[in-house]
Order: sequence, then structure tokens, then C-alpha cells
Amino acid sequence: MTQFAYNKKAKFDYETLDTFEAGLVLSGQEVKAIRAGQASLNGAYVTISRDGQLYLLNASIAPYKMAGPLPDYDPNRSRKVLLHKKEINFLRGKLEQSGLTLVPISLYNKHNKIKLEITLAKGKKKVDKRRTIKERDEKRQINRILRQK
Repeated sequence: MTQFAYNKKAKFDYETLDTFEAGLVLSGQEVKAIRAGQASLNGAYVTISRDGQLYLLNASIAPYKMAGPLPDYDPNRSRKVLLHKKEINFLRGKLEQSGLTLVPISLYNKHNKIKLEITLAKGKKKVDKRRTIKERDEKRQINRILRQK
């Protein structure tokens, strides 16, 4: 399993509640661009449309350099996310609760297919973010002390 893009900021800004593995509808040159490491999930999010479909928005996949000129290509276009109907209905019920959102975590390869890991998340407050930074610093200090001995 090779990881192509990772949303580091999502783990810091959101508290993850439940994760899902989903497929993506991509064109051939987008798949090649992702495998070449030209994808970014910074600022991306997932929404549910009125017809019950999931879409990935604001994910940037740069045009594949070896494909030649692509005049109509939009790197930030919305892309359809593939999940089972039962999972989509579960997510729709959860999103109706206040404060929950769907955040993409990573793009990776599984059995020669591009997969998207999305998480049902709740936004952290400033106090929670500070606590996370403090815990991370404490762990780092402990590891330094243990390595020195």
C-alpha cells in the first residue's frame, strides 16, 4: 500500500470519530498524476448531494505532465466518491447532527486502485488544539530522555 497524498492538518483540526475507505471516479491522466505524487488534499472536504451521492471538493490533482496540453482540465473539479448505499445513509444521518463533517485523510493505492480514506470528524476548539500540542511535546521530551539513557 503506497500513500500518495496525506492531509496532516485534518488530524490536528478535527477529532476523528469513524473512518471509511472509499473509491474515487477519476480519469486516466488523473490516476497517473496521483501516482506521480501531484495530488493535494489540503483544504479538501466531502459533501453529500441532494441525490445521495458523495463528492470530493477542493482536492487538487495537477495535470499529468506527460499527457500534453489539456485545455479544459480543472485541477480542483469535484470528484465522485464511491461508497456503499448503507454507508452513505449512515453518514447522512450522522451529518444531520451539528458539528460533524466528512474530511479526506489520505489517497493511497490498494490492489492497483486509488482509494480515499475519509473520516467522520468533529472540529476541535482552540483549547483542544493546545492540549494536542502539549501532549506531543511531552511525548517528544520523554523519548529524548529515554534515548539518552
